[in-house]
Parts: sequence; C-alpha cells; structure tokens
Amino acid sequence: MALIFLASSDSSSYQHSSHLLEPILHWLFPHLVQTRIDAIHYIFRKCGHLSEYAVLALLLWRAVGNTRRQPAEARPRQSVQSSWKWNEAGLAILLVFLSAALDEFHQSFVPERTPLISDIFIDTCGGAAAILTLWLLRRWQKS
Repeated sequence: MALIFLASSDSSSYQHSSHLLEPILHWLFPHLVQTRIDAIHYIFRKCGHLSEYAVLALLLWRAVGNTRRQPAEARPRQSVQSSWKWNEAGLAILLVFLSAALDEFHQSFVPERTPLISDIFIDTCGGAAAILTLWLLRRWQKS
C-alpha cells in the first residue's frame, strides 16, 4: 500500500510517465500517429492500475486468511477447496476498494494528478479478478 501511495505522487503522473513511454513508442513505431500513442499510453497506465491492485488483493487475501486461522501445526489438514473462505476473499476485495478510494482521495491533494472514480472501479476490478483467478486455480488444482 505504501508503494501505491508513493506512485500517487506527482512523479508518477501522466505527464511524467509520458516522458518515458512516448519516446519508446516513437522509436518502436515511428509512423504511429500521436493519438494512437496517447491511447496506448492510457491503456498502459490503466493496466498498471489493474495489476498493482491485483497484487494488493492477493497480499490482502493472504494476510486476512493468516490472521483468522489457527497456526498450521494446530489445525487439521484441509483440502484445497474446503480451505477457501468467501468471506476472506470478500474482505480482501473490500480492502482493495477502500485503498483505491483512499488513493484517489490522496490524489485530489497532489498537483498534476486527477482523482477519478473510474480508477477506483478499475482498481477494484483488478483486485476482484486476482481473487477470482486464485479461486479458479485452486479449484483446478483440486480436480
């Protein structure tokens, strides 16, 4: 969460990331028009939102699960499916949502940053997608 908070600073704003990404895109695709480069830059930044909050969701899911369970030596061995707790997954997603909302609120105080409700949605979707993927992998592991 601290890394996400630091990324909300002015140094990670759209203008600053364009100084890095746009020259690379111009070099790779010299005939690409600026509107396409802007679109790629936008998609790149939104994928960053998705991935950073996906990682956060997985870390939160693990943290929530570890604080609610007994130590490994004190509990009976469980199957992969029976160890899944939807309330823990939901809590992790709720914490991702709250973190994303707090991050956007923080951005409202940072010059050069624009807080967007759509970013909260994208961040929460990234967290939910990670949790759903984890659940699907655990189900697949079981079979």
